[in-house]
Amino acid sequence: MSQDQLRPRAPLYSQIDVAQGAYTASSREPTDRDNQQTRLLRELLAGQDRQNELLEELINQLGTTQKQRANDLGQWKQANPHLARSCRAAAEALGKVQTEFLDNLTQEIDGNFENLLDGEFMLNEFIDRFGPRMAHLNGLLQVLSQLSATPNPTSTPNSP
Repeated sequence: MSQDQLRPRAPLYSQIDVAQGAYTASSREPTDRDNQQTRLLRELLAGQDRQNELLEELINQLGTTQKQRANDLGQWKQANPHLARSCRAAAEALGKVQTEFLDNLTQEIDGNFENLLDGEFMLNEFIDRFGPRMAHLNGLLQVLSQLSATPNPTSTPNSP
C-alpha cells in the first residue's frame, strides 16, 4: 500500500450544530472571518452595481444610436419618396431572384449531396460558386428593404 492510502483523510463534510439556541446572535461575537465575508459580499455587491450602471449606459447609447439612425432614414425617405418607392419595387423583384437562386442552390445540394460530403474539392467549388453570390444578394436585399420600408407614423419626429 502507498503512503497516501495509509494516511487518514479529512472528512468532506463537517458537522454543524443547528439546535435552537446553540448560538444566539447576542452571545456570538463577530470574528475576523465574518468581517472578511461581509467585506467580500459588499465588494461583490458594489461590482454588480457598477456592472448594472455600465449596462444601462450601453443600452442608452445603443438606443440613442438606433433612434438617430431611424430618424435619418425616415428623413431620407421623406426627402426621396420616388427613390424609396423604386427601392421597394427593386427589393420585391430581387426577392423573386433570391427565391429562384435558393431553388437552384437546393437542387444542386440534393443532386450532389454524396460528392459534397465525400470530396473537399467539390465542397469548396460549391461554396465558391454559391457563397459570394448569396452573401452579396442578401446584402443588397437588406439595403433595399431598409430604404424602401414605409416609415412608422407614430415614430416620425415631425408628425403632429
